[in-house]
Amino acid sequence: MPATIYLHWAATPYDWVRPGHYHSIIAGDGTLHRLHAYTIDLPAHTWRRNSNAVALSCACMGGRPDPWSIPPTEAQLDAMCREAAEIARGWGWGEADITIERVMTHAEAASNRDGRWMHDNYGPVIWGGTGERWDFLQLRKGGPPSGGDELRQRIRAFLAGGGQPAPLVFRRSATMQVRGQELDVEIDEHGSSWARAADLLLRYEIPYAWEASRRRLLVGSLDVVPSFRADQVQPQVGWPLFEMTLLSGPAPVILRGILRDNRAWCRVLEFAEEFGISVSFEPFTLLERRGG
Repeated sequence: MPATIYLHWAATPYDWVRPGHYHSIIAGDGTLHRLHAYTIDLPAHTWRRNSNAVALSCACMGGRPDPWSIPPTEAQLDAMCREAAEIARGWGWGEADITIERVMTHAEAASNRDGRWMHDNYGPVIWGGTGERWDFLQLRKGGPPSGGDELRQRIRAFLAGGGQPAPLVFRRSATMQVRGQELDVEIDEHGSSWARAADLLLRYEIPYAWEASRRRLLVGSLDVVPSFRADQVQPQVGWPLFEMTLLSGPAPVILRGILRDNRAWCRVLEFAEEFGISVSFEPFTLLERRGG
């Protein structure tokens, strides 16, 4: 199958985040949780359409008995469409490529609306289906059944450059002690310390490989369990993003960082917490890698 982006809702509360189901999940406040590399296939997000596909899902529509008591928020829809646009841009797509054949809601996929008859019609009843899946048939309760078209139009607008956030500002350069040696860092406008990811990995003798075409650092470590933290670096930082993933089957994302001066930078404290490195403060110092 050609590469396809599938747009889902998870039928959950706004704060639901679990790896394994979708590549990224967007919480109710618009926070994007990047869980798996977009280059790997996950097995169970869109029936019989999981190969060569990326699944983005909004944590919403989990109300009982009325799903619409937890509707998709504007922040979620905005974040999902912005992320879909970034994926499309990375694949070399333009606005004209954002078609139903390449970007589909689960409602559309369930009803084979792209013309590929992959399975029986388990989509919305109004499209002749059984009604089992109707993700984003509508974007609001009582709205028109044109959710897919509306979302694709938003994605095209982001691809055209609309609504780009201002880049995070870095205030000054500094040094800090990392494993008994000085390390160059940059301090951002919020006071957070950032370092080149490769410098940190080398300092702790953690093997890695850089995939420039995918903006990804592959880490070969068997003793890291990603926390999928809620404060993961978001697209709103305004810089191109990279991801650091484990070199394993589902390629779970350890953290996200930014590309600055053609180098991958990550937040120092986040790196330490993900890799089990002891930390002391006043002054901020990274010690040994102890785990836990």
